[in-house]
Amino acid sequence: MTHTKHGLRLDLRSLILVLCALTALVMLCASYFASYRVQRQLLIDHALEANRVYAAKLASITETFIASALRQLAFSAGVQANQLADADALQAETDRVLHQGMAFNSTFVVDAQGILRAISPATLRHYLNTKVQSPGVQEALHERRALVSTPYLSAANNLVVALSQPIFDSNGRYLGYVGGSLYLRERNILNSLLGEHFYKDGSYLYVVDRNRRLLYHPDSQRVGTVVEGNALIDQLATLDSGTRQLTNSQGVPMLAGFATVPSARWGVVAQQPLEQTVAPLSRLVLNVVGTSAPLALVGSLVLWWLAMTIARPLWQLAAGARSMDRAGTAERLHRVPAWYFEAAELKRALLFGLNLLQERIGRLNRDAQTDPLTGLGNRRSLDFSLSLLEAEGRAFSAIVLDIDHFKRVNDGHGHEVGDQVLQRLAELMRRCCREGDLLCRTGGEEFLMLLPGASLEVAAAVAQRLRVAVQDTPVEPVGAVTVSLGVAHWPGPAGSEPGDALSKADRALYSAKQQGRNRVCVEGL
Repeated sequence: MTHTKHGLRLDLRSLILVLCALTALVMLCASYFASYRVQRQLLIDHALEANRVYAAKLASITETFIASALRQLAFSAGVQANQLADADALQAETDRVLHQGMAFNSTFVVDAQGILRAISPATLRHYLNTKVQSPGVQEALHERRALVSTPYLSAANNLVVALSQPIFDSNGRYLGYVGGSLYLRERNILNSLLGEHFYKDGSYLYVVDRNRRLLYHPDSQRVGTVVEGNALIDQLATLDSGTRQLTNSQGVPMLAGFATVPSARWGVVAQQPLEQTVAPLSRLVLNVVGTSAPLALVGSLVLWWLAMTIARPLWQLAAGARSMDRAGTAERLHRVPAWYFEAAELKRALLFGLNLLQERIGRLNRDAQTDPLTGLGNRRSLDFSLSLLEAEGRAFSAIVLDIDHFKRVNDGHGHEVGDQVLQRLAELMRRCCREGDLLCRTGGEEFLMLLPGASLEVAAAVAQRLRVAVQDTPVEPVGAVTVSLGVAHWPGPAGSEPGDALSKADRALYSAKQQGRNRVCVEGL
């Protein structure tokens, strides 16, 4: 610096120092601002995607529940078709459906004229033999198909969604329907599936039908109301799944992920407040600024190095968050050196979320490929194994079997005893097979065994051993039961597919039944 008659002037060195200081300050401020914007967008994107995945998972769970409930009703409709004239039998079957899986708040049978023929629980039986005029009943009578109704007020003044299956006699004549109801304003299976999925940061989810009516909401007072002023819900009927940043009907900015339940055309929306999502970011940036600002006096190089050191775990964690669905993500997150509190908490939360997501997806996959009664594989498991064997070009033998006269067991002893017979057969199948063989339940009393690498002779011996074991193993109170079995092998003629072996085994099974049952027939012999 020099002094002149014109006043104080800065020399070149001072100007350079001032310029460097200003440049460092501007760069520091700019870097913090850019970091804030990037991290904020990352948090928003991650929250949106997490909500979408979350909504899709719950929509899938709800779809699975509806499909399972409709299957229960379809089975019951087949039973009720043969006993509409027997009021006691109608009521007993209606009670069984209600208590078997606790899927419904009430179950009922309505005939083709709209007369309530049976209902459970007992507190509603004063409506028996009356003509029901509620919208859900009229909708089911008009549609005459498997149906998930729109919400309506029942005769008991409950806000209800009803699931129903039509009843037809052996000539195809419509006799009425079997139904099960969910009371939306009371405790029900939908609440159990969805009600425990919330967080303390303001996140929540809700379910709406195609008419924008709330079917589930954490605030039970809003269930049954029609949502107005929400752009996402207005468009939900035309969308499949996705994310949306919006302002809800209460005027709060939200980050929403949504998915639909195809069979019922319901929308599941998981959302959290934008303010709560980005709130941790402000505290994080202030901590970083407070730590690194004194070091800026030492020099821009030290400041740059320290900022990179602090930010690196966050960048690595954010990269892990963006690749949650990729293999090896957990291992990469474990290697992140989260040496300060915020990074350690984010790392712990990401690892916990990743483990939880993988566990639940794994459980859903296992449940989707397993028969719940016998623990054997289902048709999905069978289709997957067939495609794998075909891809590997690996030969196999197939044994198709079913229980002889199984309907007599159900009719004579009840479905609970019938279930015990099915479970005992599954145990005997496990004992008679090798490790690595695939055992499936493909229908009510129909089973299948895939024996990879087994010749037709070996498979026939296995089938014969199983037949004898079933014949010699009585099941109380039924006594001895028998099975008929058909055996086939793949590959067969040139150009054959694995499914052809199953068809041949089916034909062999049919031949065994024609020849008197309790026997093994081998395709081609």
